[in-house]
Amino acid sequence: MLVLVIEDEVDLATTVEYNLRAEGFTVRLAHSGRQGLASATADPLPDIIVLDLMLPDLSGTEICRRLRDQERTRDIPVIMCTAKGEEIDRVVGFEVGADDYVVKPFSVRELVLRIRALLRRANRVEGEPSLIKFGRLKIDRDAHRAWVDEAEIGLTALEFRLLHAFVSRRGRVQTRDALLSDVWGIEADVTTRTVDTHVKRLREKLGDAGMYIETLRGVGYRFKDAPEEATA
Repeated sequence: MLVLVIEDEVDLATTVEYNLRAEGFTVRLAHSGRQGLASATADPLPDIIVLDLMLPDLSGTEICRRLRDQERTRDIPVIMCTAKGEEIDRVVGFEVGADDYVVKPFSVRELVLRIRALLRRANRVEGEPSLIKFGRLKIDRDAHRAWVDEAEIGLTALEFRLLHAFVSRRGRVQTRDALLSDVWGIEADVTTRTVDTHVKRLREKLGDAGMYIETLRGVGYRFKDAPEEATA
């Protein structure tokens, strides 16, 4: 597995590289945002990217946004890495498509565990169909694309995972804690309020198909078991 580390602190990048190689990973380093963007699209593509938020030329959020806008790099898992620890910074990172977030100083062991967890989530579940149709909604798991009434909707990587979690578990109650564990990752240091914010935005993007997501007050959410329930 190839890990791209985009980090301008050379000593930290070297330490991370050494430890990741000791864990059996192949590592590629970049010490600036522009170099990182070039490395992210170079063959072979990285399997996962560790991205510093504060870089000298481009911010990590801008880099993440550009990665998600490109077909070639859209689905590569990204772990944001920064000295900032306020929730707003974590939320912004997730909004632009980051998959996880670690705050400096962090243990390399923690980073390795998060990398392995993300790589496991990124692997397709054996036997699961790629294309799922539900009423007016259609999603392609492998392509990370979704449509409502044949019109494609633009979703961040995290929004797509959230939608896929709902659709693949339709008819079953999903608590906020369960969604945090399965969509954000059990280690993600965000609050359940963040789940509500993302569900609201997902509904807005789905338009009328947002009715498929039902709020169960005091419990969590449930995706309709059948499309007809949304109009019943």
